[in-house]
Amino acid sequence: MNIAVPTETKSRENRVALTPDVVKDLVSKGFNVSIQNGAGLNSYLSDKDYEQAGAKLVSSSSEIYADADVLLKVNAPSPEEIGQMKSGAVLISFLYASISPEVIAACVKKGISAFSVDAIPRISRAQKMDALSSQSNLAGYKTVLLAANALGKMFPLLMTAAGTIKPAKIVIMGAGVAGLQAIATAKRLGAIVEVSDIRPETKEQIESLGGKFIELKGDESMKTEGGYVKDVSEDFLKKQQELITKHVAEADIVITTALIPGRKAPILITAEMVEKMKLGSVIVDMAVEQGGNCELSELNTTVTKHGVRIIGESNLPSLLPLNASQLYAKNISTFLLHLADKDGFKWEMEEEITKGSLIVHNGNAVHPSVANQ
Repeated sequence: MNIAVPTETKSRENRVALTPDVVKDLVSKGFNVSIQNGAGLNSYLSDKDYEQAGAKLVSSSSEIYADADVLLKVNAPSPEEIGQMKSGAVLISFLYASISPEVIAACVKKGISAFSVDAIPRISRAQKMDALSSQSNLAGYKTVLLAANALGKMFPLLMTAAGTIKPAKIVIMGAGVAGLQAIATAKRLGAIVEVSDIRPETKEQIESLGGKFIELKGDESMKTEGGYVKDVSEDFLKKQQELITKHVAEADIVITTALIPGRKAPILITAEMVEKMKLGSVIVDMAVEQGGNCELSELNTTVTKHGVRIIGESNLPSLLPLNASQLYAKNISTFLLHLADKDGFKWEMEEEITKGSLIVHNGNAVHPSVANQ
């Protein structure tokens, strides 16, 4: 099979789907690998590196799409790009299928099969394939560095002859993979960290990293799936806002990480709450691409509202492109090798990982999230 990797075309994207070391491994297993010229440059990976790993370099994006038996990407291709693929080919990338109807429709029309890495079941034997976690881990780290750079004071306690500098206080909303890495990073830099999460089982993890848990009891409206919150009521969100308003007002930095798959991100920080924050404080809204957890955040922009700097960077892993590409390449290659060998795909339709991640099969929308599209 010919595995093809095009250059990512999405704005602000610096990652690439395969790195040279992973290409070398796939070639050793009998796959052919084609890489578009310059695909890895923004991740500090040269064409020469890919060539030495055994990849074929291709200058034309249309040729990459047309010749691919398996197309590997970070972001979903556009409907126009999908239209260049050959019928029967296989696409593997982030798809976010339930909110990308035009992409799914293009896959159906072209008669291809499409797997979504964001739909891989979060089970123990799929951990090495879990691109959501690997990328969120990096995002949590980078978020704290962006906040530290924007804040006009240092993080740790400092006692000097000229006086004592109090440590910065950070409130982190959400203790998933990104939130936990943010806690660890902020603590290493010397900050006081308070953490809000509506799942009581996260308390032990938060405290093990040195954070203080802001406890809010869940209610019957809360639904979780794979360890992540799937749905909460408006009433519950209101109670959460009331509880954390005091903590937010006293914070130097607030980091929000709350996402609900397939839905607009919940508003956790209202405009009124921003008004109550200290002059010079910072908010980093990690959910800005899905509408934002802060009512005043703006996509891919840093704005100042009521004296508070609000950072709305949509693609945080892409700010660490070398590491992000290394981890993603390992995730996606492990996933591919689970699904196929050099001779073709196994198509084990009832196997848990295959069933959970297969969105379109031979031009038919088969995943429950898109069955009615």
